[in-house]
Amino acid sequence: MSDQALIEGTGADWKTWLAILDERDAASLDHAAIAHLLVKEFGVDGWWAQSITVGFEQERGLREPGQRADGTFSANASKTVPVAIGTAFEWVADPDRQREWLGALELSQRSASPPKSVRFDASDGTRVLVNLSDKGGGKTAVQVEIPGLASAEEGATAKSAWRERLTRLAEALAR
Repeated sequence: MSDQALIEGTGADWKTWLAILDERDAASLDHAAIAHLLVKEFGVDGWWAQSITVGFEQERGLREPGQRADGTFSANASKTVPVAIGTAFEWVADPDRQREWLGALELSQRSASPPKSVRFDASDGTRVLVNLSDKGGGKTAVQVEIPGLASAEEGATAKSAWRERLTRLAEALAR
């Protein structure tokens, strides 16, 4: 996040927030306590408090990029596809359609809120969270998250694999 965005959202830049948190010995606190400190003592909005906390933890070597507070990692990939949200949802949720773009990976549906989201267990042992957003003009953003990964390397591998899968989905939908 840029200094300018942080200043606009919170009134201070990264250098200032890092100094404030260092003064309060925030490196000795857990994630929730740092965010709580920012909200309670400085009136920072919850979303900004989370962003500052993650940035502080990364800057001070307490968390790697992509790492969550519980120590796990997540991977994210997204693609805008050239169809309306209902059609995109069908292609994501229907096992017969999945075969056309997923390759060898198989998904077992856990839950769904058509046409906005669907959750899966994957045959590779991961959990797959898919959110769809109507972009207008017959286009849909398909956003995939793979939570609970053990390392940044697993995250990079999952991100790459899902980018390829989403590219195949977009190609199939464009036909």
